Amino acid sequence: MRLTKKSDYALRALVTLAARHGRGPVPNRELAEQNDIPKRFLEQIMQELKAKGWVVSVSGRDGGFKLAVQPHDLTMGQVVRLFDGMLAPIACTSTSHYEPCSQENICRFRRVLLEIRNHSTRLMDHATLADLTRIEPVRHEEVFRGFEEGAGI
Repeated sequence: MRLTKKSDYALRALVTLAARHGRGPVPNRELAEQNDIPKRFLEQIMQELKAKGWVVSVSGRDGGFKLAVQPHDLTMGQVVRLFDGMLAPIACTSTSHYEPCSQENICRFRRVLLEIRNHSTRLMDHATLADLTRIEPVRHEEVFRGFEEGAGI
C-alpha cells in the first residue's frame, strides 16, 4: 500500500490542527510551511476537508483553519479513504472498490495481500488524530533495522 501525496499532505495538515486543537485557527501559510506542502495544493486539500465537515475556515487577520471535529473522532483510515478511495493493496481484496480478477480462485498470494489489507486497515481505523499527535516520529535508523540494505522494501 502506498499513500498518495494528497493523503500524506492531508494527514500532515490534520495532525497539525489536532495538535493545536482548541487554540484557534492555523493560517494556511503556516500549515503549508510547517508541513512542507505546496500552498496551492494545500488549499485544494483544505477545501475537500472543509466540504467533508472535518475542518472549518475562519476569515480575517487571525484566520485560518481549525478542526470542526474532535481529534479523537477522526481516524487515519477515514482520511486515506477520502483521498485514496481504498486501503486494500489490490482491487480484488477491496470491499469498497472490489474488482474481480481472473486468477481469484487459484491465486496463492492474494491471501497474503488480504491479510496485509486487514492488518493495515485495523491499524489506520484505530489511529485517531489525537493518537497521532502523541506518537513519537520514526527515527531514520528504525526504517532500516532488521533488513539488509537493498532488500527491496
